[in-house]
Amino acid sequence: MSSSEKAFSPVTVAGVTLKNRIVMSPMTRSRAQDPGALATELMALYYSQRASAGLIITEGIQPSIVGQGYPWTPGLHSSAQVDSWRQVTDAVHEKGGVIFAQLMHCGRIGHPDLHEGGLMPLAPSAVAAEGQVYTSNGMQTLPVPVAMTEADIHQTISDFATAATNAIAAGFDGVEIHGANGYVVHQFLSDNVNLRTDEWGGSVAGHIKFPVAVATAVAAAIGADKTGIRISPANPFNGISESNVAETYSALVRELATLNLAYLHFSKNPMQGDLITEIRALWPNTLIVNDYVADRPKGKADLGFIDSGLADLVSFGQLFLANPDLPARLETDGPYNTPDPATFYGGTEVGYTDYPALS
Repeated sequence: MSSSEKAFSPVTVAGVTLKNRIVMSPMTRSRAQDPGALATELMALYYSQRASAGLIITEGIQPSIVGQGYPWTPGLHSSAQVDSWRQVTDAVHEKGGVIFAQLMHCGRIGHPDLHEGGLMPLAPSAVAAEGQVYTSNGMQTLPVPVAMTEADIHQTISDFATAATNAIAAGFDGVEIHGANGYVVHQFLSDNVNLRTDEWGGSVAGHIKFPVAVATAVAAAIGADKTGIRISPANPFNGISESNVAETYSALVRELATLNLAYLHFSKNPMQGDLITEIRALWPNTLIVNDYVADRPKGKADLGFIDSGLADLVSFGQLFLANPDLPARLETDGPYNTPDPATFYGGTEVGYTDYPALS
């Protein structure tokens, strides 16, 4: 079977049959209803349009108020939010789709102006990220976050588990823990944000302790077969710096492998060297690969990760954003709609639900 044939064939992931091996990658779209951080009818349409994916992974959803890092992002920490997400999961399931909720706590990426509580962002250590974030009061410089106490760490782990339980109650098929792209889980893995000398930092074992604890708690709450995790080794996004990348992530994946999770979602980039080969050897379950550097121009070529055995599934970000029927387009390698960056975040249906499908 060629890579093309295999990519479009069904596959079973943790007991769930996916119609193909093409995944919609999580992408922040900032179109939730405020106040309340609620999912909307428009969001239900957006995700249901893309239900031909083997698996949809939602935009990052904050597991707590303080975990919010951007305006108009949705949550899964209130009963109203759980109720609002049911219209999304119902719409996707009616189209025969499978959908996981990505849980994203932004850590130091945030600002007290983003929510009524005026809470300061939390992070492993009191180290600010460079840059600004848009708030209701305009652009604001990212503040120095509050260094998490032991109680804060345990509360955050608990928040992830509670949000995962809420996701299942809202009709999601599972959850993905966002351990990538410079948010709180990745911050614990880093050298420049995690300056701790206690058990939550200071060594490889210390740096991986938080992500393993979050995965353990989520798996205990909803089942390992409904739990995935995303990592992005050597990704400098949001000001992250990591040394000993191979040692750290090999140790992390070894620990995660003992939990028998549904999948590992690996963001590949050129700074990793051949790390993906080692991760593939260490990971016993489903491996999803996202080659985000080549996401837009390569298209069908990325399905070669499946043919080579490096991936069981392949995820696409911006290409899926602009092409609601991406699996059909990949079969013929196009034509592809071009994504419009001006409409990525916030706004209306423009650049969201108005990208045309093939006639």
